[in-house]
Amino acid sequence: MTSTATTTAAPTAIVTGAARGIGAAVALRLARDGLAVGVVDLDEADCAATVEAIERAGGSATAVGADVADEDAATAAVARVTAVLGPPTVLVNNAGIGPRAELVDLTTEQWDTVLGTNLRGPFLLTRAVGPHMIAAGWGRIVNMSSISAVGDKARVDYGSSKAGLIGFTKSLALQLGRHGVTANAIAPGFVVSDMTRASARRLGVDFEEFRRDAERSIPVGRVGVPEDIAYAASFLVGPEAGFVSGQVLYVAGGPVD
Repeated sequence: MTSTATTTAAPTAIVTGAARGIGAAVALRLARDGLAVGVVDLDEADCAATVEAIERAGGSATAVGADVADEDAATAAVARVTAVLGPPTVLVNNAGIGPRAELVDLTTEQWDTVLGTNLRGPFLLTRAVGPHMIAAGWGRIVNMSSISAVGDKARVDYGSSKAGLIGFTKSLALQLGRHGVTANAIAPGFVVSDMTRASARRLGVDFEEFRRDAERSIPVGRVGVPEDIAYAASFLVGPEAGFVSGQVLYVAGGPVD
């Protein structure tokens, strides 16, 4: 898909994994906040709905298909967004995968695939976007971690990748702060999404039952929706959050151990 936008005076953001779910909600929210948005996902055609929703609301967006774990594809994605919308100074690394597998059944290839998307991808995108932020003397990086970062009994690969992303975030905050760049992580709890629906299917459980079970354990008495995460991202990339860096914001309906 090609965007109708060619230039824009709005600041430019890149959101990965933005074809649906949390990524789409974040992209839409940032567009409402006045940013032009590069909508990046594995299949460019899948980004059409997000781009169209942004443009219907009067915003600017462009779709880019890229495997964020592939170095050339990640670099090319940033270059394409830059050419269409301008140099990106906001990056939301949201793309992630989390299939369930017991440790004894987890293959090396599966481990590498999960860490490739969830940890290598954010590194590659951040490295490609970083020079634009440094040149501007301003930038916002938001990495999508998870409450699984504190431990996930069903997915050691996923939990490890999300814990690594927190360490990556804190290191970025220390290194890039002098350039006016902040880096923070959001750690969602149970959010209604394709990923949680897939988890229910793999467990052979009806999704509504799965959701109700999660709801009973959440202090605020409900599960999350993608917009909950989008509001948090909106704050962290905004001008008011300039003194917030290297932090993990748990958006989980209650404390996380």
